[in-house]
Formats: sequence, structure tokens, C-alpha cells
Amino acid sequence: MQLYNTLSAEERAQLIDEAGKERLTLSFYAYAKIEDPKKFRDELFIAWNALDALGRIYVATEGINAQMSVPADQFEAFRDTLEVYDFMKGIRLNVAVEQDNHSFLKLTIKVRNKIVADGLNDDTFDVTNKGVHLKAQEFNDMLDDPNTIVVDFRNHYESEVGHFEGAITPDVENFRESLPIINDQLQDFKEDKNLLMYCTGGIRCEKASAYFKHQGFKNVYQLEGGIIEYTRQIKEEGIKSKFIGKNFVFDHRLGERITDDIISQCHQCGKPCDNHTNCANDACHLLFIQCDDCKAAMENCCSTECLETIHLPLEEQVAQRKGLQVGNKVFRKGKSDALKFKHSGDLSTQPLAQATAKPETKDIRQKIKVKKTLIGKAEHYYSKSKIAQFLIENKELSVGDKVLISGPTTGDQEIIITQIHVNGGPCETAKIGDQITFELPFRVRLSDKLYKIVQD
Repeated sequence: MQLYNTLSAEERAQLIDEAGKERLTLSFYAYAKIEDPKKFRDELFIAWNALDALGRIYVATEGINAQMSVPADQFEAFRDTLEVYDFMKGIRLNVAVEQDNHSFLKLTIKVRNKIVADGLNDDTFDVTNKGVHLKAQEFNDMLDDPNTIVVDFRNHYESEVGHFEGAITPDVENFRESLPIINDQLQDFKEDKNLLMYCTGGIRCEKASAYFKHQGFKNVYQLEGGIIEYTRQIKEEGIKSKFIGKNFVFDHRLGERITDDIISQCHQCGKPCDNHTNCANDACHLLFIQCDDCKAAMENCCSTECLETIHLPLEEQVAQRKGLQVGNKVFRKGKSDALKFKHSGDLSTQPLAQATAKPETKDIRQKIKVKKTLIGKAEHYYSKSKIAQFLIENKELSVGDKVLISGPTTGDQEIIITQIHVNGGPCETAKIGDQITFELPFRVRLSDKLYKIVQD
């Protein structure tokens, strides 16, 4: 039986659009003793693939760590697949604050040595002797206690766009780096201070709290369910948020807005901004903060060198990437000499600006979206003549069709096609493989997709 993905991300995105179903982005974790992680992995793949569940999941002898996208109408069926295992009965599912049907486009379940790379030897301390779990209001109350030290156990690019008031935000690139740094920094406070810790969904604190208790810290506490669960509770219970800004997430969205406060800057121009992007140069993929103006000017690139690279012929770009390890750099850590306004470590909680409020949307299960079919992708934009070039990869496009051009900077733009050019000449219908051009009143980017609207 096939136990791996066969569809590309674009093919999966097209199927999601054609299905017209809303999806829920969620995450969960569980520490447990798993005798045969490979068998466990295969069982999950079979069960979840049947439900069209997607995501990035790690399993190990110590448990499971999952970030997923599940069809909303299969949510209860998905929960049933977890209840089969004793250690996941009644498990808390952290449902995302903001939803995106394309948050994950593949089902990837990997067997790892650990579900979080912490660099710890678990045999040297009691991993079950964890800190006290606190709910949102309890966490807020302890933050107000002058005897409390609060530590952010996330990486610098996560805490830069949002963190709790007064938190220590280590300038680290991964979880394993933070543990010895924080331990050394807090040596003088083991006996008399409350050590309060938090992370995105709670999983890092499960291990970190046990580690710090082993190191001699007497009063160790952790935010139950992390920032995701904290946000759910403050919204449901009307509690004031002491988290400021955005919560960084490791999926297509790259962030969930918790408050309207923008506390970070565009790494290129310094304008208040908290939107992460990946450099459009496939040999770079640097993760950094970029405002809309810089996105347009730099075409999603982090530097002039990368901007020049993406305009080279594709064959030359591929040749330049030969021998480079680029596949694992999608979340490269956002530190580069080209980024003049990159800050990390000792971060401010003073807002630099306020985010523009989004219009209220219906419940995820009730939203009705435009039905559309992915038919192509942007290849170029000729700024002087205001003409966009697309490659037709699926179905056909005809004069009179209503289309949607969508991308992270472009947003969602609907137009009706009045004229198409193929190979330099006018054409009524473009077919698969055709390279087409037509006039547009706005600029497109290489990340933009072309959809044909099939029903309003």
C-alpha cells in the first residue's frame, strides 16, 4: 500500500480549491512510550490519508508532535483516529486562531529520534517531573507578580514579531541552544524566583520545565497549551491579552495575529511590519520580515543579489544551485548582512504601529468562498507596458473568462479577460502549455497563481 505523497503542492492546492470544503488548521502533541514508531507512523498515514488530512508530523519512541490541516466536516472522524490510542484519548487539539485552507499541502509523517530536537539526554533526569501548568488567567496573574521571571522558549524570529510583556527572549536559532543559555543566565534565581515559561503550543515547555527542575529551580511553571491555547482562552473568557503582537507559526500562514500591535520592523527599510516572507530566490529562501512596499520593489527577495538571480534564465538559476543544500533552508534563520533592520534578543514591547483591522468573517464551517480552478502561474511582469505573463498548466483560458490572481503581496484580484496574446499574437483560447500575456492594472509576482472562477 502507498504510504507517501504522490501529488505536488500545487496539485494538492488545486484539489482543495475544487473540493470547495473549509479546512481547520490545528496542532497537538503527546509524550508517550511508543515501541514501534515506524508501525505507528504507517497506521497514522493510512487513517489520515483516508480523511484527506494534511500536515507535518514527527513521531519517535517518546511520542508525537503534529501540525495539521483537516477538512472541517471530518473533524470528529479525525478525533476518532486519535482515540484509538490510549495516550491520545481526550487529547487537546489546539485549533488555529486564523484559518487558511492551504496551511499544509502534503501529509508528511516522519520517524525521528525525538519529537523536538532538544539536545538533552533524557536518561539523566526525570522527564515526567514537569512544571505546574497554568491557564491564561493564572498565567496573567503570575506575570503581575514581581517575583516572577518569564522566559520565551522560542527562536529569535518567532519572538521578534510577538511575545509576552517583560519576557526574556533569547537570541537563539533553535530550542537546544536556549536551554544552557537560560540556565546560566538565571543561576542566581533558582531558589526564590518563579520561573514562568511559554512557547507556541506547549511542547517545548513540557521538556524544558522538567530540565530546569532537574537543574535545581524550585518554582517552575508553564503556560498550558502555549500561546495558541492562551489565545483561545482569552477570547472565550474576555481576558486581557498580555501577549503583544503576532504568534509565529510553522505553516503557510507564518503567523497568527493575537493583538493589533506591530512591534517589529521591515528588515529592509525599517517601516513597522510583522509579516514574514521567504526569499523568492530558490537558492536562498531566507526567512525575513518584509513590508508590502519592499515586496513590490524587491519582488519578494532579501537582497539585490537574489533579485538579480530570479531574473536569470531558469536553466542558469538551476545551474547555480547545483551542489547547494537548499531544500532545508525554507526556515533559514533570518540573519543576513543584507537585512539592515533585523533585531533579536532584547526586544521591546512598545508598539510601533497598529495593524489594520480585518473585516469580521463567518465561522470557518459557515464561510462560503469563490469556487475556482487553478490554471496557471505568473512568470513575469513588464512594468513599462503593464503586461503580465502566465504559463497555462491546467485546463483552458478564454476571452470573457473571469479569473482570480492571488498571491501574498497581490492579495486576491478578480478581473475579466478581454484579450489574450499567445506567442505574441492575439488568441481567443489559451491551452495547456501556452505562455500567455495580457494587460493588468497591477503588478504580479512570481508567487502569484492564476485561477479561473467557475462559480460566484
